[in-house]
Amino acid sequence: MADFGVSAGQCVAVVWDKPSPPEALKDLVEKLQASTGSEGRVSVENIHQLLQSGAVPGSCTLHSAEALAEMARVLRPGGRLFLKEPVETAVVKDSKVKTASKLCSALTLSGLVEVKELHRESLSPEELRSVQEHLGYHSDSLVSVQLTGKKPNFEVGSSSQLKLSTAKKSAPTVKPAVDPAAAKLWTLSANDMEDESMDLIDSDELLDPEDLKKPDPASLRAPSCGEGKKRKACKNCTCGLAEELEKENSQAQTSSQPKSACGNCYLGDAFRCASCPYLGMPAFKPGEQVLLSNSNLNDA
Repeated sequence: MADFGVSAGQCVAVVWDKPSPPEALKDLVEKLQASTGSEGRVSVENIHQLLQSGAVPGSCTLHSAEALAEMARVLRPGGRLFLKEPVETAVVKDSKVKTASKLCSALTLSGLVEVKELHRESLSPEELRSVQEHLGYHSDSLVSVQLTGKKPNFEVGSSSQLKLSTAKKSAPTVKPAVDPAAAKLWTLSANDMEDESMDLIDSDELLDPEDLKKPDPASLRAPSCGEGKKRKACKNCTCGLAEELEKENSQAQTSSQPKSACGNCYLGDAFRCASCPYLGMPAFKPGEQVLLSNSNLNDA
């Protein structure tokens, strides 16, 4: 039973079908009992009672998807299934007999893993006759294959905790020890401020005449501030360019205001011409700057 991987102490279930010869079934069971020993157990059942097939010589059962799913279900986690079935070696259209690759795929879809072919041999005359009688199938390209598959070591719906690798936390930074004498030297308390014997230095005396000079705004500008064809201040401008541009825009708006041609605009509507942009506005003092809104300019 080395081909099947059966060893001492294992529990083996042998399920036979109708065309299995009794002598072959008995011989297989005796070999399995010898391999499993006294600590193991060999059970025998008919496929119609339990949808599972073993590897009994002479078997010609074609296992359906439901039968393979039942095999996978009754297996305990880690258990193995050994299957024997006639397969086609040629591609036959609408054939009810699978090829070896399709049988392996069917075992995988039933939930088994590590599916592989163990052995392939020609059908004996007895097996060929069983296929023709029980399956009603005639072909000269049939062979018998033995396959195995393993049920995963977990049940459907089971859960397991994942072990995630986490980076080790670095040791906290140790602050250097502070010399008490140095700390006292650089510490100034409120009592020291009121102590007349304490010699305090005026902060203004620490400034040189060069420190008191107002810096040139151009020296405060960032390298990219005001660059390009159109002068534009950078965001959060601190060099004064933003205020300068705002002042220039204000002067441009003032200069763009219309000027009076007759000189009577300040007197009121009674003295204004028909095209005066100040129509509808109250009189104002001569020389007083009056700003017109966009709506007034558009109406004019």
